[in-house]
Amino acid sequence: MKNSHERNEEHHEKRDDVDLKEGFSLVRDSLGRLVFCDQEGREQIDVKPIRIFPISDPEHFVSICDVDGNEIICIEDLTQLPEQVHRLLSEELGVREFLPIIKKIMGISSRFEPSEWQVETDRGETCFILNDEDDIHRLSTHRILIIDAHRLRYLIPDMRRLDSASRRVLAHYI
Repeated sequence: MKNSHERNEEHHEKRDDVDLKEGFSLVRDSLGRLVFCDQEGREQIDVKPIRIFPISDPEHFVSICDVDGNEIICIEDLTQLPEQVHRLLSEELGVREFLPIIKKIMGISSRFEPSEWQVETDRGETCFILNDEDDIHRLSTHRILIIDAHRLRYLIPDMRRLDSASRRVLAHYI
């Protein structure tokens, strides 16, 4: 009978082993899937990291879940992880999460809903439909979340950093 190390070598040609905490590791297999290994060498293949508070506290409380969505472990603080682990989890979370940052509001088709918004984001220029002004949420004094008609989320991390024209447009809605 093969031990867990021999089985790992057979199933994972290229691995990026990273210690998650004593007795546990997180690796990426040759197919690019994340694999969680416990202290006995048992593996959970194709695990998914999920931020519990993705907008309000993205660096804390990341749950690692199995393929059925059951939590295996919760990481309280990503900044306390070794750099390799932090990088690996950040890469995976970046693929899973799509949250463009609005840098400028270039125009709005009308002040009545639904309206088409033309914006510049950290990922380039885009247009989206805003169904209702209730889809603009103030997360804090200066942090705004906008949810478009397709339920995509856009973030304005600090509306004070927008140009004056963008702030004027946004002021009508908040």
